[in-house]
Amino acid sequence: MTLFKTTAALLLALGVVAPVAAQDLSPVGTWQTTTGESRYKVSLCGDGTQLCAKLTWLRADARTPENLALLNKLVVRNAKSIDENKWRGMVKYDGHEVSGSVTLVNANQMKLSGCQLVACRQVDFVRL
Repeated sequence: MTLFKTTAALLLALGVVAPVAAQDLSPVGTWQTTTGESRYKVSLCGDGTQLCAKLTWLRADARTPENLALLNKLVVRNAKSIDENKWRGMVKYDGHEVSGSVTLVNANQMKLSGCQLVACRQVDFVRL
């Protein structure tokens, strides 16, 4: 067997036996906060490894002027991949842009963490 065939067979075998291979996890799709107040469409953007998220829906009680100003706009733009299933970039939140990270916990759970000065917050999401 050639080195190419051996390597291809090994990669194929690893892909078959791995319970959740990294490529099986994708943040692409529609996500909702666990509180149910907002929904986001998440996509890969930039060079195809960066993450973007657009606010697409708000529950009636979440329709504040600050939130409505972000509706149908990108709230995460070109966050860079920093690790497997983790991205870092700027996040628009509550009228401010803050440094944040998005972590894909599993196929149906994602979390966003961000800090401004010493105030930090985490928002959890579920896939719809």
